[in-house]
Amino acid sequence: MKKDPIKAFQKEVRQNIERLGKNKKLQALGRRFAVESALNRYLYNFTWLGRPILQYPQDIYIMQELIWMLKPDIVIETGVAHGGSLILSASILELIGGKGRVIGIDIDIRSHNRKEIERHRMAKRITMVQGSSIDPQTVKKVKALIRGKKRVLVFLDSNHTHDHVLQELELYSPFVNKGSYIVAFDGLVEYMPKGSNNRSWDKGNNPLTAAKTFLKNHKNFAVDKEIEDKILITVAPSGFLKRIR
Repeated sequence: MKKDPIKAFQKEVRQNIERLGKNKKLQALGRRFAVESALNRYLYNFTWLGRPILQYPQDIYIMQELIWMLKPDIVIETGVAHGGSLILSASILELIGGKGRVIGIDIDIRSHNRKEIERHRMAKRITMVQGSSIDPQTVKKVKALIRGKKRVLVFLDSNHTHDHVLQELELYSPFVNKGSYIVAFDGLVEYMPKGSNNRSWDKGNNPLTAAKTFLKNHKNFAVDKEIEDKILITVAPSGFLKRIR
């Protein structure tokens, strides 16, 4: 029987990712690069379709892979900033076709950023909600927007304190369908020098610690370690949480 070249290549990729996951030296180099580059604001250097996107290129690539693979009806993003991530999600949904939409939530959507997002070609797929992502009124608005939608993907990238992210995980994980993800970004803070980010989150108080606490009580989610093995460099270590049941 003739070998299927597509399946053969996919098998090769899986084997390669498995090898990367076992390569402790390379894993350590990836983590070291992530930490050192974060300290030098490396992730501020990139744009997506003209808007600044404050993510590592490797994380950007995985975000588009997840959207393309899952084809969600809704992508929920907490944290808007300059809007690049919203534009990324909307652009992949546009390529997929259909009626997929992006909901961007932020406690402070600055007027100049809102203006640029609203004038962008991808704005037709974006709804912005101003308010704290953990405020009951905000969650109520989001529930209304996603009513009747079956496939939901969630990216958490707002306030990065342990308590805030844990509340986000508790509030937004019920929206995630089996096989989809809720991603807690910026747990890399756990590996950075204490006090290096000059924010309220730090070692022991960040998205990584929140994700670990969340997983203790939610056995229907698990860390997708294969994603980290694949990209090596990420701001979301142990943050790609897949709903497994």
